[in-house]
Amino acid sequence: MQNFGKVAVLAGGFSAEREVSLASGAAVLDALKSKGIDARLFDPAERDLGELKTQGFDIAFNILHGTYGEDGTVQGALDALGVRYTGCGVLASALGMDKYRCKLIWQALGLPVPPYAVLHDDSDFAAVEAQLGLPLFVKPAAEGSSVGVHKVKQAGELAQIYKQLRDEKLHGEILAEQFVSGGEYTCGVLAGEALPSVKIIPQTEFYDYEAKYLRDDTVYQCPSDLPPEQEAHMRALALRAFAAIGGGGNCGRVDFLRGADGALYVLEANTLPGMTSHSLIPKAAAQCGIGFADLCVKILQTAYVSN
Repeated sequence: MQNFGKVAVLAGGFSAEREVSLASGAAVLDALKSKGIDARLFDPAERDLGELKTQGFDIAFNILHGTYGEDGTVQGALDALGVRYTGCGVLASALGMDKYRCKLIWQALGLPVPPYAVLHDDSDFAAVEAQLGLPLFVKPAAEGSSVGVHKVKQAGELAQIYKQLRDEKLHGEILAEQFVSGGEYTCGVLAGEALPSVKIIPQTEFYDYEAKYLRDDTVYQCPSDLPPEQEAHMRALALRAFAAIGGGGNCGRVDFLRGADGALYVLEANTLPGMTSHSLIPKAAAQCGIGFADLCVKILQTAYVSN
């Protein structure tokens, strides 16, 4: 076993996803300890990051989610402190958190993304509804865990939901996105390799926060129902999409939608995937014979990849 020294499991933090992060952190902490690694929980909401240096931590297993932990902010602080960390570096983290700028990069490279529109106070909301069709989704560009995502089903609702999201002061532009009806999928990336795809079958209307974290009836199908050629295509798209934002050899996840005609669309990137019992990277890794504790060790090893 590689000697990682003293490991800080960064969890909790300040974002709307604090509780999810704490759940991930507890699972990772137990897993690393089971492998004989000197791991300690470290909540930046309760301790100054500078303590990572003064208290002699050698490496940070970053499992913070959302704003501050996943958007490049804490990554820049760790770089300044000279502390190695898991997950992507500043640029990839910032881009991965911003769904709009991910789309711009992927479009420039010719990767398929669902049709969308950026909304503003003076948008012609009726025209956007007509352009994208109903139902459609509305979401803030820079929030995670489906925070702020709404499904618009009736004409005239878009303007109302846009105003609601603006009033909530969520992060990033507000996007309207065409509904793609053929299913939700995700494909994990670990140390430069794509993991088996997972089909997500929520019992709610879509894969929202409740379906992700609070319910036990969401179905995760892995291996998924994709035929071999399309499975290979999704894995290749995941690697291209992740590399395009600077993901490199780190751990991440790329989410997809599948059209009724079978066409695949790149939806968003997650540069710091969850590690709870509901999380998708552990489910996909298990299909490759990688148990949860071994997965945590493999992710810890990616901290030695240049960020």
